Amino acid sequence: MKTLIIYDSLHGNTQDIAKAIYQGIQDIDKKILPVEKASTQDLKDIQLLIVGSPTHGGRAKPLLLEFLKRIPNDSLNGIKVATFDTRFLESKQKTALKLLMKVIGYAAPKMAGILEKKGGTVVDKPQGFFVKGEKGPLLLGEEEKAFKWAENFNKEKPV
Repeated sequence: MKTLIIYDSLHGNTQDIAKAIYQGIQDIDKKILPVEKASTQDLKDIQLLIVGSPTHGGRAKPLLLEFLKRIPNDSLNGIKVATFDTRFLESKQKTALKLLMKVIGYAAPKMAGILEKKGGTVVDKPQGFFVKGEKGPLLLGEEEKAFKWAENFNKEKPV
């Protein structure tokens, strides 16, 4: 299966998760790209697209959202898609921030919705990986969790 991972990262945490996912994918034909180096041409002939971003204001970063908007409608037909984000651990936040997080949500589910509207088939629940603070670091075990999440895609049959 040909796999492409596209990510955006602000402080390196989402990049670290993307790299762990890349390592967990056993495909020989796999590629990982930061969004600033990605083009819609990179989507040609792939069977699995994984997209990740930090959560900012409940959404993905603007550069990644712009990339997703540039994907032509129906161009992901027959392509499996999965999304992930980095986020704060809700249970460790003060009441006001917990409430805000519940109201505005996270980037991964919203990105999955965009990819599904472009024709992609969401093959797993959007995933969140946790950071300790705004600049990180990742909580202990999150890279291993990302690696294991990616291993699930090794069991998937190509489209």
